[in-house]
Amino acid sequence: MTVELEPHLWWLLAAILLAGAELLVPGSFLIWIAAAAALTGVATLITDVPLAFQFVLFALFSAGSVLAGRRLYAGAQENGGDPRLNDRASRLIGETVVVVSAIEDGRGRVKVGDGVWPARGRDAEVGSRVRVVGADGTCLRVEPVPIDRPSTRLDVN
Repeated sequence: MTVELEPHLWWLLAAILLAGAELLVPGSFLIWIAAAAALTGVATLITDVPLAFQFVLFALFSAGSVLAGRRLYAGAQENGGDPRLNDRASRLIGETVVVVSAIEDGRGRVKVGDGVWPARGRDAEVGSRVRVVGADGTCLRVEPVPIDRPSTRLDVN
C-alpha cells in the first residue's frame, strides 16, 4: 500500500517535523527552516508550481526567515538583554544589605536576601547597613550607608 500525498502536504509535513526537531534540539534555528517549509507548502497549495520552483521558493523562504529571525533576536538582545544576567554578585551592586558577622580588619559577612555572603570593606558592627559597591568573585565590596539625619534647613518660599 502506497500513500500518495499532494506536494503541499509534503512541505507541511516537513514543517511539522522540523518544528519537532527544534523542540528536541533547541537552538532556534530549525524553527525558521520549518517556517520556510510551511510557507512553501502554503504557496504550493495556492498555486500549482513545478517541483523545481518549489525548491527555489523553499530556499528563498529559508534565507528570508533565517535573516528575519537573526534580526529579531539581535533586537531583543540589544533592547532587553541584561549583560549581568548570570553574574549575581554584580547584580547586587547598589543594594543595601545588613552585616551579620562584624566586618573587622576589612572582612565580614552580610545578609543578602535569604543568603549570607562574604564581604570586604571598612569595619562595621553586626546589624549595620552597608551598600554593595563592587564584587570580587563571590566576595562583595561594601561601604557604610550614611545615616540620614533630619534636615535643620528651612526652605522659605
